[in-house]
Amino acid sequence: MEATDVKVLVVDDDPAVGKVLGKLLAQEGVDSVHVPSAAGALAELARAYFDLVITDLKMPGMDGLELLRAVRGSYPETPVVLITAYGTVPDAVEAMKAGALDFILKPFERDDILRVVRDTVTVGRALGEDASVAGPEGGQELVEESPRMRHALAPLRKAAPGNTTVLLRGESGVGKDVAAHLLHDLSGRRQGPFIKIHCAGIPETLLESELFGTKKGAASGAIDRPGRVELAAGGTLFLDEIGDLTPAMQLKLLELLEPPHTFQRLGDTKPQHADVRIVAATHRDLESRIRSGEFREDLFYRLNVIPVWIPPLRERREEIPGLVAKLCMKFAANAGRRGLRFAPDAVELLGAQPWQGNVRQLKNFVERLTILSDGPVITRGEVEGELGRQVAPEAPPASAPGAGAAHGAPSAALEEQRSEAEKVAIARALDRARGNKSIAARILGISRRTLYNKMHLYGMLPPVRESSKPLADAEDWRDS
Repeated sequence: MEATDVKVLVVDDDPAVGKVLGKLLAQEGVDSVHVPSAAGALAELARAYFDLVITDLKMPGMDGLELLRAVRGSYPETPVVLITAYGTVPDAVEAMKAGALDFILKPFERDDILRVVRDTVTVGRALGEDASVAGPEGGQELVEESPRMRHALAPLRKAAPGNTTVLLRGESGVGKDVAAHLLHDLSGRRQGPFIKIHCAGIPETLLESELFGTKKGAASGAIDRPGRVELAAGGTLFLDEIGDLTPAMQLKLLELLEPPHTFQRLGDTKPQHADVRIVAATHRDLESRIRSGEFREDLFYRLNVIPVWIPPLRERREEIPGLVAKLCMKFAANAGRRGLRFAPDAVELLGAQPWQGNVRQLKNFVERLTILSDGPVITRGEVEGELGRQVAPEAPPASAPGAGAAHGAPSAALEEQRSEAEKVAIARALDRARGNKSIAARILGISRRTLYNKMHLYGMLPPVRESSKPLADAEDWRDS
């Protein structure tokens, strides 16, 4: 496992399939655990963290689709791939609408499985980065107690009944993901799917196939597979971190946004109509990126029909007590500690903090304290202790047009020092957590996905290796 630090949970009632997949993954240095049932899978997920779940569709008792829905509900950051000998395109559409990141058929080729593992872990980490911010409850964590927030969301509420494109802007972690869910819940498309894709951190070719789907034969091992645009038909397509799109993908998205709103699967020549509402989000200064030639001006105007600026948490501090109470109740219930609460002076201290990581940082901080505290009340002293161990995040970007422009970009030397400090902090946290990355992430006040991405960035987490060597000692097995 340490060779790649990727761990896969294989769920199949046929022990031969579990054995073959286990050997295949082991040859690539990927650790795996095989269980014969969905119940066993849920027990393993409750006990340990997995980067990916590969599950058979047809199983006795709870089937793969039911397991998929259970995983998406309890572990939204964990990607799931369905695999079966009975697959059809309708099955794939239903599975992917339920949240599967891929769907492959038995008998499978070695390279197909490794491609799926590699691509799904890559996409899953990107999609999962903000998965826990909104949660399955949609916009329920978006507290609107401040006049500033009510004013910010007024255009969103007015735009919700129509199909106009909305662009959500603001710093990382302010709740753009939650605002997108709120828009969908208030719209006439609320009964349709809400499909999200994180545009940053996914390679261009992979992002294109994720968005638009693939036609069988488009590439080695490619099958007819719907993309996110297709899966969002009748609902909302949320494009997060739109400012990080490459020029080529910007052009393809522009074609989708312009009438008659068509797209093509990768490798196909037949255009399809897109019945989706586009909601985009970014923390980037798009106007600056337009001036530097990094972002298309015509795409900006297509996206920026209804701009909604979400203010940073430090500008709506009156929401913090409500957020803390709600988050504490949620995490305490998950930990079996119902009734746990923050002392009033502890909440007061939290309300005075800058929270440069915004709601996401506060959320991680509250979760960590609900796990690590001992008594029935989280005290001010415990809050002070955890604040002293916080890793300082980088300075936030501008939260509104023109803000912070005078300071300029940090020098290369300063950036290098910040990166080195992050590496040291991560190493210390891992040491304190004895290598447990979930605990290390809580110590650092960041999500597990952020920790994995930073470790990969700093060369602390090698990627899954590509290989074309044949499967050794793989035994024949019957399709289940």
